[in-house]
Amino acid sequence: MKTHAQAVVIGGGLVGASILYHLTKLGWTDVMLLERDELTSGSTWHAAAGIHGLHDNNNISRLQYYTMQLYEELERETGQGCGITQPGTLYLAQSEDREYQLRMQAAKARYFQVDFHELSRAEAEAMHPLVNLDGIRCIMYEPDGGHVDPSGVTYAYIKGARQRGAEVHRFTPVLGTHPRADGGWDVETDKGTIHADVVVNAAGLWAREVAAMAGIQLPLIPMEHQYFVTEAIPEIEAREERLPLIADRDGEYYLRQEGQGLLVGAYEKDGRYWAEQGTPMDFGHELLDEDLERIEENVMRAVDRIPLLGEAGIKRVINGPMIWSPDSSALIGPVPELKNYFCCCGIIPGFSQSGGLGTTMAQWIVEGEPVMDLFGWDLARFGDWANTEFTKARALDQYSHRFKIHFPYEERAAGRPIKTRPVYEKQKSMGAVFGLSYGYEHPLWYAPVGMQPVETYGFARQNWFEPAAAECRALREAVGIIDISNFAKYRVRGAGAADYLDRLVANRVPVETGRSCLTPMIGLRGGIAGDFTITRLDDEDFLMIGSGIAERYHQRYFDMVEKADTVSFVSLTEAWAGFNVAGPKARELLSQLTDADLSNEAFGFMRNRKITVAGIDAVAIRVSFSGDLGWEIYVPIEQQAALYDALFEAGAPLGVRPVGGRALLSLRVEKGYGSWSREYSPEYWPQEVGLDRLIKLDKPEFLGRDAYLAIKDKPPREKLVIVQVEADKADANGGEPVFLTDGTPVGRVSSGAYGHSVGASLALCFVTSEHAAPGTALEVAILGQPHAGVILEQPPFDASGSRLRS
Repeated sequence: MKTHAQAVVIGGGLVGASILYHLTKLGWTDVMLLERDELTSGSTWHAAAGIHGLHDNNNISRLQYYTMQLYEELERETGQGCGITQPGTLYLAQSEDREYQLRMQAAKARYFQVDFHELSRAEAEAMHPLVNLDGIRCIMYEPDGGHVDPSGVTYAYIKGARQRGAEVHRFTPVLGTHPRADGGWDVETDKGTIHADVVVNAAGLWAREVAAMAGIQLPLIPMEHQYFVTEAIPEIEAREERLPLIADRDGEYYLRQEGQGLLVGAYEKDGRYWAEQGTPMDFGHELLDEDLERIEENVMRAVDRIPLLGEAGIKRVINGPMIWSPDSSALIGPVPELKNYFCCCGIIPGFSQSGGLGTTMAQWIVEGEPVMDLFGWDLARFGDWANTEFTKARALDQYSHRFKIHFPYEERAAGRPIKTRPVYEKQKSMGAVFGLSYGYEHPLWYAPVGMQPVETYGFARQNWFEPAAAECRALREAVGIIDISNFAKYRVRGAGAADYLDRLVANRVPVETGRSCLTPMIGLRGGIAGDFTITRLDDEDFLMIGSGIAERYHQRYFDMVEKADTVSFVSLTEAWAGFNVAGPKARELLSQLTDADLSNEAFGFMRNRKITVAGIDAVAIRVSFSGDLGWEIYVPIEQQAALYDALFEAGAPLGVRPVGGRALLSLRVEKGYGSWSREYSPEYWPQEVGLDRLIKLDKPEFLGRDAYLAIKDKPPREKLVIVQVEADKADANGGEPVFLTDGTPVGRVSSGAYGHSVGASLALCFVTSEHAAPGTALEVAILGQPHAGVILEQPPFDASGSRLRS
């Protein structure tokens, strides 16, 4: 075994094999895979291995379609069969919401130009004569749906990688991973030590143990999962064609033909953790004790759908472990706290996603950044707050609701609250309904007196619509208090701080104390890696504000730029709290609590000052994400409650109201403001989202400068536009496809909301450049149905910015 490799992939399951294969496709051939036992050990070998294309997230849909297409390419390339079986899948809707979901998927299929279409009952029964369709209100058919052979796919990846020079070592357990001074890793095995430039943890059920070798903890927990295969069923034996798969999500089971019988699996409510204290090292191709009684309710619903199932004998039962993250999505990417250490773990629908995961990881490792924005899979979405108790509670909730619809804006209660700030109880007493924001409870909206502070979920407008409207009106007409403690806050100071920031971000850092600027941070492909407000508090002393959910994500970029030993870079996100006092009476309210001159002449837009508010030392910045007159006020977390009380006491005669995140969404959309991970991400070029005006190329150096120069003169592929939509039942929320009136797909929604201040349903959309002109008539597929829309020339609220600057 050689002693050096560009990359060592730990784990010989499906995903590790795919990563190895895709690394070689991108030219890294000096790579090695280490497997502690036999290939496919753990979860891969016993998987049901279903494949499907469409997903609620558009980028994941793209990667799933890539994966399905790749399997045929793998067979041609390697000669190794993947067992591709695609009789199609029948998707059934028993409820109105499930019908909405399927119609939205059908609209997305038109956008992706793939086949996913509605069938009549007679057409479905002709395809699957064993199915009972009573109670079904909508049937969709995905011709590409099917399944593959778990071992065949894994070995095809391995064979393809070996053909390009990769090495694969079975029965070679990793005993330790040790960081080197050169940024690489020593990977210790019982057969010797390998110096790896990069380590990839793709260890599946053993991901926690492998991570611990590097000194990190991953939020993962294994859970048991069962399916069974029946004896042969004569009616199936008599058929020449295979039956399509049944996706009856409301029934909470999955079902397909296996041999001449049926395979049925379920995610029961009474789930079971497995190996909580650690996955046994001698576990490999074993199964767990069967317990079919646990899934009996699910199975009986399957019997109602396929009556012949109730007469069939059971041939074998598979009860095997799968490892889950708190949101059931993968944990991928480089660990921000380590150099050259990557993870790709916690994958549930692996056979639909293996190719996409492999190519994404290879891009990240070889090229420094993936092509697509996949923050929803990025391990940096979790911090150390995602402890064992939280992980277990969330994973069980995800497992037991595996087929439950994930509604827009849905906040699940499992594992919460985990972290709160001092004003939590006060906000709760004011009717706050909370959501999870990077571990913290954060107010989404406030229930008025007489209304229970509990929100409903669905695709149409929900019970928070009117309370959020009232919050918007209060801010626009008087003054509102928005808790912005969830923003990321960084203090950068010391000799060389200005130089460091100037080399980090694309705009010029303020040179005058009391000035602030908005600036993008450019990624390695020239896209928007982040957007920040940078405030100069004093000589070589800066406060930088960014996206709270992206703090750990952005740490990777911060570390790419060298800073002098004299520069201190400290996160104040936990140590400081913040409130945005916004609205036409914001100045009047704050003037009661401070002696500072808040006049426009003394304290203009994008200016900042250290002031005292209600006797509390604070940093005030004249800016507001609401698009209205306002100040962001930051204080030590210990002073949060006192400041909150003072603001509401002083503001009561002015009609002050607390304003939550749902109202803020409406306020920023009607102002046309983008948000990180929605409108701003490394996937989008600055000239596509209107941030190119903030890039100063007269600076000789900043992160991503060369990458931006390579794309800056290219015409925008798409443009971010604001669309007014004719909608009265539901509003766009993100991901909906956008078409021309003749049905041509031209874009998608990134954010949507009802603009309460302007009386219109609005959507921020990415539309192909040739169709992005103001006045263009479009159709936005809300609830899967076309809703007429038109591209606006400017944001409908205060396009001139006079309110901000008043």
